[in-house]
Amino acid sequence: MVPFDSLEVRSADERQAALAASLPGQIAWAKAKATHFAALLADCDPARVTSLESLARLPVTRKSALIEMQRALPPFGGLNALPLPEMAHIFASPGPIYDPQGKGADWWRLARALHAAGFVSGDLIHNAFSYHFTPGGMMFDAAAQALRCPVFPAGVGNTEQQARALHDLRPAAYVGTPSFLKIILEKAQELGLDHHSLSKACVSGEGLPPSLRQSLADFGVSVRQCYATADLGLIAYESHALDGLISDEGVVVEIVRPGTGDPVPDGEVGEVVVTTLSADYPLVRFATGDLSTILSGCSPCGRTNRRIKGWMGRADQTAKVRGMFVHPSQVADIQKRHPEILRARLVIERDQENDRMTLHCELSAALDLVSAVQSSIQAVCKLKGDVVLHPPGSLANDGLVIADLRN
Repeated sequence: MVPFDSLEVRSADERQAALAASLPGQIAWAKAKATHFAALLADCDPARVTSLESLARLPVTRKSALIEMQRALPPFGGLNALPLPEMAHIFASPGPIYDPQGKGADWWRLARALHAAGFVSGDLIHNAFSYHFTPGGMMFDAAAQALRCPVFPAGVGNTEQQARALHDLRPAAYVGTPSFLKIILEKAQELGLDHHSLSKACVSGEGLPPSLRQSLADFGVSVRQCYATADLGLIAYESHALDGLISDEGVVVEIVRPGTGDPVPDGEVGEVVVTTLSADYPLVRFATGDLSTILSGCSPCGRTNRRIKGWMGRADQTAKVRGMFVHPSQVADIQKRHPEILRARLVIERDQENDRMTLHCELSAALDLVSAVQSSIQAVCKLKGDVVLHPPGSLANDGLVIADLRN
């Protein structure tokens, strides 16, 4: 394995020392330059934020709140440290959510993911991410330029033209969604067009199930995936080891209990929360709304940063019951009232024409807490709910806090 840089192979002590050195300045910068964080972190002493443990005591900012935040304080809700006149581009994601791009090479840091996927200088890259409104095309274009790779800016749609471009231009690599790559390759095969120059791909934007990865391998394409967003840039990426996604060196990744900012033990599924080390858009404990889990140990490829399993669903599981919203944070509040509860899941069903809530609780010991937990449900949710107690290990470790089973 040839690393992208020395940061990828640091020891745990070196990485912790670097975190202790960078976090206080990053938090202080966010407080000083970004309106939102000046208010949110008003009581925080940046000098004390020197580790994952101290970072975890800061409040989270939720991506789900961005639309309202940006409407109240346009265009970025006070999250930006870089003034708008100094930005390179502004993009609009569905919602709409407006995302900035600062100036500088590979601003979203995706070159690291392309390198891990086997892209090398001189590879012609077929870029099938959109260059219109959303930043996907530009994110990967900037990464390609950083690796000195020429780019064919194909964008989305026009399947037959894309297939003909594969035949005519002979690109070595592809970036885009994996499902669209399969569509292009099938169209090329249907039209008798040569696609065999294409041997590697770095995909994002959707899941990559094993069956789809194998279908693309059958076409001769080795596929690696990365996890990136318009606001955070690269979060994690896959290497040739195909053993989880390795955290990017420009972010700090945490996994928390959905609806809260409380970290869960490694191996437990929770919500992905990310802190960037960006000076332009210094997001502190930004809750993505995605589920994942931390994998133990380091990647067999030799990179030493923490790994996540990959995208495992959505953390926003809010449901409406008898006219009242029930949030994952409320389930967490109930759990905090009873330390004996190791894991809890609220199941919502329809009994004839009536909504029915049942809180399934995994307990550390055999105790009769039904009545006490029912009272907590009533106090926190303002709704009545049943309680079912379970022994340790009974509930699935999938990050699901609220399971709405109504049709």
